[in-house]
Amino acid sequence: MTSHSVRRPQLSAVHLFPLFFIFIFVLHAGLLRLPFFWDEAGYYVPAAHDLAQYHALIPHTTMDTGHPPLPAAYLALWFSLSGWKPAVGRIAQLLLAAFALTNVFLLAQRVSNSAIAWATTIATAAYPIFFVQSSLAHADMMAAAFTLWGIRLVIEQRIGLAQLAFALAALSKETAVITPLALGVWELLRRHREDEASRISRAAPFIIPAIPLAAWLLYHHHATGRFFGNAEFYQYNVTFALSPLRFVLALGLRLWQLLGIMNMLALTAAMALAMFFPPVSDASGERPRISINVQLQFAVIMLAHVFTFSLIGGAVLTRYMLPCYPLVILLGMSTLHRRIRNWQWAAAAIIALFIVALFVDPPYRIAPEDNLAYSRFVRLHAAAARFLEQHEQGDAILTAWPASDELTKPYLGYVKQPFSITPVRDFTAEEVLRARGMHGQYQVAYLFSTKYESQSWLRSALWERFNRRFFDYHRDLSPEAAAQLLGGRVVYFARHGAEWVQIIEMEPSGAVANKSKGADWPRP
Repeated sequence: MTSHSVRRPQLSAVHLFPLFFIFIFVLHAGLLRLPFFWDEAGYYVPAAHDLAQYHALIPHTTMDTGHPPLPAAYLALWFSLSGWKPAVGRIAQLLLAAFALTNVFLLAQRVSNSAIAWATTIATAAYPIFFVQSSLAHADMMAAAFTLWGIRLVIEQRIGLAQLAFALAALSKETAVITPLALGVWELLRRHREDEASRISRAAPFIIPAIPLAAWLLYHHHATGRFFGNAEFYQYNVTFALSPLRFVLALGLRLWQLLGIMNMLALTAAMALAMFFPPVSDASGERPRISINVQLQFAVIMLAHVFTFSLIGGAVLTRYMLPCYPLVILLGMSTLHRRIRNWQWAAAAIIALFIVALFVDPPYRIAPEDNLAYSRFVRLHAAAARFLEQHEQGDAILTAWPASDELTKPYLGYVKQPFSITPVRDFTAEEVLRARGMHGQYQVAYLFSTKYESQSWLRSALWERFNRRFFDYHRDLSPEAAAQLLGGRVVYFARHGAEWVQIIEMEPSGAVANKSKGADWPRP
């Protein structure tokens, strides 16, 4: 593979990694102590806990997803060394994010120049989806970091070491094998003048990362009788997703997530507009482009992610596309540099829009983890958990996931002692009616928004039906309607934007009455 040669001295990873780590550590300082959120609490941290406490590669205190064990082993190591505190896991993730940014910079510098590398790296760090995942204990940042390392090594023609990077990515998350397989297909197709044997020899190394992943799947099958996760997980992520109509809808969503979501549309539009201008010529001649060969490789990687994650995956989460966002940003910044004389202003505006998207919800539906909305969710739940510990200790709590995990696993950072839980699926009318018939099984109901309902300007009844049918969407009752349907007395309520939590006492007893609850209680 060829790439544009760089004349300026290149910064090394030894210098860049600590610089980027300090940079993002400062930016994330206010988020490091937040208790674990959603899938962190539901799978990744419990998997690390099971590995550390019971030496179990396959978790048994949470759902068996079949995911490879490297993220759990990484977190378990840090927790065992430094204690079971959320800040430990978040700092461990920041180290991975800094490694990812280091590879983004070196990749951009290799295929373009240092100015574009700085713009690309800063924009990547600021992009809401990358920013949020930088400190969340999901497998996606680890997989993305190793994948970006592998892509850089391929561009540098270090194919053997690249396969090690891709193998580590695949052991971080099984779907990370997409990138080396896509590059292997590219090698098979692109060298038309070579004979078939030569093309196969160039493509063959890209199968290597699948070997350790296959070994893990064989071990998982030996231990559980299944290659993948339990039946519910497999059905949700594979069987349920295999529908032609769902594939078409998911394909549109994935393209939007790649090129439009969280103000990425501004960069995409700027890049498209810049293509109408001729290349800029300055003292050193016409500003160069990224090699067409490299651009096509990036396109193959991105399309492979778009198509694969349109075909599988029950939840159409943006974080699954994490390795692709730096590539889009790099191509965008290179295009602006090549065709806009004062391109720095456009790049700065794009970065500013990314920062805005971190704090301001867009006029369409997103997941809380797409920007800092997740931190509001966590803070609301942490405050509700403190209230329960102060006023409802010893009572059985009716609630849904993830609060059911938050209240039963103290190492997640919400409570010091576990509660007894009566679980429901969510707080739709059907589930609340079912909960109403179970009054004798719980004394307190802890309700919250299980779907993030931001103020979307773009709503369609047809799209709502498709969401319900194919993407596990549901609409919770309003807190007022849920409280009225359940009965009891609301003793705690808090809201921040679209997120809310509510605690209802169902059967006040003498012990409850002695807690002196009333209108003077603090309501955040």
